[in-house]
Amino acid sequence: MILSNNYLEKLQENQMYNLAEFVVQENFKHHLESNLPSNYKKDVSDIYKEELDYCKNSKVFVSKDEHGNILGAIRVLQWNFTDVLPLQKIFGINPLLVIKNPNVNNIYHIGRFAIKKGVRDINLLKKLMVHAIAPICQHKDNIAFAECDSKLLRILNILGIKTDIIGESIEYLGSETIPIAMSYDGLIDFYIKNLHLAGKLDSDVIDPYVLPTRKIATIQPYKYTA
Repeated sequence: MILSNNYLEKLQENQMYNLAEFVVQENFKHHLESNLPSNYKKDVSDIYKEELDYCKNSKVFVSKDEHGNILGAIRVLQWNFTDVLPLQKIFGINPLLVIKNPNVNNIYHIGRFAIKKGVRDINLLKKLMVHAIAPICQHKDNIAFAECDSKLLRILNILGIKTDIIGESIEYLGSETIPIAMSYDGLIDFYIKNLHLAGKLDSDVIDPYVLPTRKIATIQPYKYTA
């Protein structure tokens, strides 16, 4: 069993290639018994370029081992309505056409979620998710989109994260991938329940999370700056 550190770190721009390589390799390791496909480096390059474009409006959270190797990662992006999201590239879905709430506030995209094969720590999954969904849980009219592996989607639903499937699944990076939407109402219960796992970020401490006494209580603003 591989143990992770008990803190998360915000990944810097000069480490985005490491992120892309980690995400691609771990996706194939988890879902394919065979060796990495010969063209997997193209997937790495595509994701790397995409994340560089997103850097200004995104945050990447990672957990590392004592040697500095990534064990888990996730990225949250506040959409500027200009960048082309993976949802659009991969599925051809326009986020604006699937939003049911006419009073939507901010739109986010959650992606690059991966945990190293061999890491058996459900709290790491929860911790990564808490950090990723924190900005969505600051306003009742926020919404997030993601492309989720079918196995992971089942786990998230079991953990209490409510999702809406917004399209047909496809094969992507070695697994069945499903486009989903996540609203404030579908995330806030999980967020409150697991807020104690958030802790502080190593080398990039964010404002303390506040546990609301009621679901409708005001949550302390999340400082969303890249």
